[in-house]
Amino acid sequence: MIRSLRWTSKSIRLSQLLLPGLLLAIVLMPVSAQAHFDGSHGIGFMHGFTHPIGGLDHLAAMVAVGLWATQMERRALWAVPLTFVSVMILGGFIGTTGIAVPFVEQGIASSVLMLGVLITAAIRLPMGQSAAIVASFALLHGFAHGAEMPASASGLPYGLGFVVATALLHLSGVGLGLFCQQLFQRHARLAQLFMGGFVTSLGVYLCVA
Repeated sequence: MIRSLRWTSKSIRLSQLLLPGLLLAIVLMPVSAQAHFDGSHGIGFMHGFTHPIGGLDHLAAMVAVGLWATQMERRALWAVPLTFVSVMILGGFIGTTGIAVPFVEQGIASSVLMLGVLITAAIRLPMGQSAAIVASFALLHGFAHGAEMPASASGLPYGLGFVVATALLHLSGVGLGLFCQQLFQRHARLAQLFMGGFVTSLGVYLCVA
């Protein structure tokens, strides 16, 4: 019981620090990138950074990964997002090779829908299974990032851009999930249903659009 209370207290402090800071970082990161990169490197980083944020499917999925992680054991707060980012890098590399992969867009839309269902139903799976699920999603998202890299962009800065953006979106999802758990407390399950339902609705829209 004492251990649980300590973890709740840590979660409250973490959510208070994460959410405002990370949302601000997402807004300011492009400005900072322009200050530190120039020429083709700056173009590459900015293209990569804005790709996940500029696409509703990518943005919703990456925030949803963070939200789902807050519903699982504490290791998931870093293990699930880290798995997504790691496998996404591999997918991004494959996407730059010109290999054709069918139904990528449909798979990305389905990932949003499935994450929404997982959040709504508060499904808690063993870490290995959770990691495998987000890894399959990450491979598709990463492939799309790599395949859509502009010819004028430099590969490494572009990849760094979408990795940074993805990590920030994951952390924003974690911060939002922990913040809602703190804010609603007894009604945290209702908040989960609302957020999960919203993500699910986006997934349905993306699948039929």
